[in-house]
Amino acid sequence: MPETGVGSVAAGGARLLGLVLDLVLASLVTTLFVHPNVQDPAVMQSFNLWSGLVWAVITIVSAAFFGFTPGMGAVGIRVGRLDGAALVGLWRALVRTALTFVIIPAAVRNIDGRSWLDRLTGTVVVRMR
Repeated sequence: MPETGVGSVAAGGARLLGLVLDLVLASLVTTLFVHPNVQDPAVMQSFNLWSGLVWAVITIVSAAFFGFTPGMGAVGIRVGRLDGAALVGLWRALVRTALTFVIIPAAVRNIDGRSWLDRLTGTVVVRMR
């Protein structure tokens, strides 16, 4: 069982809430460029594709260079490398984002609380506070 102090492996609920906050942020940013119209499926398909792209950019850039996304920061969690390096790095952030998009590798966790994407990239999501 993971410990509960600062620096312990983040719970699934915090990770999910961080993801939801990032998706909402991406949708809000997308509305600056694409006006959603729920009555028009073609417009909404375009909006959703752009929103997904904005989410990916926000996630990759912020995780690679800061160690957390805006949503993760809001819930007090961050990504850290197991080898102790300061930055997650671009390729790890890219792989983490791609696997989060697929959902299953992000949702399935082992006994120590790390997801498949964490194990593949040599990272762990921990609590900051």
